[in-house]
Amino acid sequence: MADCWNTDTGEAVFRSRDAVKNLRIKVRIERVTSTAALSQHLQQQVLSQQDRGAIELETLTSQGHTGDNEEELVVGWQEKLFSQYEMEMFQNEAACQTPLDRQYHTEVKALNKAKGRRNRRIFTYTDHDRYTNCLPLHQLQQSTDLLTTTKSSPTFLAERMASVRHRRQERRTIDSSIPKSKIINFEPTEEFVKNSHVVNTTMQTMHIMGDLSPPGRLGQNENECLLVTIKTDGNGTVVVKPDFNKGKEPYRIVTEGERREVWRLSLENVSTAMKPEEMEKEQNMYKDLYVRHKDYLNSLVGQDFEMPPAGILRYVMNGEIVSAKGFEYDNLYIHFFMELPNNWSSLPFQALSGVTQTCRTKTVGKENVAFFSFPFSFEAFYMCEKESEDSIPQWPVLYFKVLSLDSWQRYRTEGYGYLLFPAMPGKHTVTCHTWRPLQTGTVSALRRFFIGGSPELEDHSYVRIPGTFKGERLSRFGFCTETTGSVTFNLHCIQQARAFVDATMLKKRRQKVFDQLGGFSQQGAVCTILEAFQRARRKMQEARESHPRDLINATSQLQIESSA
Repeated sequence: MADCWNTDTGEAVFRSRDAVKNLRIKVRIERVTSTAALSQHLQQQVLSQQDRGAIELETLTSQGHTGDNEEELVVGWQEKLFSQYEMEMFQNEAACQTPLDRQYHTEVKALNKAKGRRNRRIFTYTDHDRYTNCLPLHQLQQSTDLLTTTKSSPTFLAERMASVRHRRQERRTIDSSIPKSKIINFEPTEEFVKNSHVVNTTMQTMHIMGDLSPPGRLGQNENECLLVTIKTDGNGTVVVKPDFNKGKEPYRIVTEGERREVWRLSLENVSTAMKPEEMEKEQNMYKDLYVRHKDYLNSLVGQDFEMPPAGILRYVMNGEIVSAKGFEYDNLYIHFFMELPNNWSSLPFQALSGVTQTCRTKTVGKENVAFFSFPFSFEAFYMCEKESEDSIPQWPVLYFKVLSLDSWQRYRTEGYGYLLFPAMPGKHTVTCHTWRPLQTGTVSALRRFFIGGSPELEDHSYVRIPGTFKGERLSRFGFCTETTGSVTFNLHCIQQARAFVDATMLKKRRQKVFDQLGGFSQQGAVCTILEAFQRARRKMQEARESHPRDLINATSQLQIESSA
């Protein structure tokens, strides 16, 4: 008899493009009594020994097998079926605490006035029920053990996931009270991070339960058993545990207690299949939708690149302030701003300055490192004034200032630095070292330690030679500084430009060529140039043929060596 049960109770994952509301599952539970088991065993023997003569088994076949010993029900997605316990509980309006409870109270009253509920032992917990999220782990594990013959201990992830609630639902308990626990932990410990780091994918859940109480004693919570769990993430993924039987043997459920009753569980997917013409219509609709969405995206992007005007270089930089290390105090933040040299400009709404968040340092190795991961974006334009200008004389500069702020609101300047925009496009990782002005004497050191404050630069551009400086040499004689830490940047630079063409200059050059050719027309000038090119080519071929082969081979070998 042990071979007649399906012991594979693992979950099955399905992918479907159809709406999950069309899901229909036929659930059948049947109590295996001693008479039913004996009659089924004898019928199997008769079927295997038909040549020995038929044996009437009508006296052994249980005629009262239907009724309270079995139930078959088709359950839809998120269809609410009340249990006997819920029918008795929601009849009392005083027990209703939430709007959902009051809605269930109305539905139970309507069922009592009608013919009653269509189910007896099979009921459901939908995604909106508070029991769905509060179903304890030991009950889930107990129900799993009832379906399988081998017990397995839950994993660490399963224990943590059992207490995870849906993100979209309120943080309320069964008695509708708001928990007093902290939502945000500003100083998490390693144990807290380990216990809280779980996969929290938003999924809708539905439980199909079974009341396996003895006949006449329905409505006892201790006899409720989890039959099927259905989950979906809204993206076409449906998880069913256990899987549909698909022609295999039914699952075996053994209740706890002194009676140790055995039940059969069968699951079947009875969702209505789509007709071929409906399926083709749906596929055509999806294709049309994708084509329209593609056309919409193309209309937003366009067919061509957005090119800057002729003679203008467009510079786009997406950067990140990664970290800062080697500074004296904690709780660091960074002020930064951009300086545009001559012939550089930016958009009117472009922000040329910014400030990071305050970041607490973390000990990495022997250094204290503050990880900012602060992104910033910058776009500038360079206008070329001269056609003969091959390189850009000056590039924009990012100046930054590192400061610290403690719990007593004491500000301290930790260092100054600058970053020159890379001249080459691509990805760059740059580490900029900083320094700060130093005022000698004990009074300055005590002021910095006790009340904060330190010497500052009036003009931050004096971190390097300012772009507005017109002299030949910038003297910092008598200016005391101290090397502090460093700041690391990640830069992604893009340069976009169009060749500089001056129409007036081009016209002058054409006129000059025409004058040299004797004032011919444009067509005649082109023909003359082509003829001159053909004559030069013939002369080169004749010169090559007149040279000895040894000289040609030696010259070719010399060119290869020089290029290598």
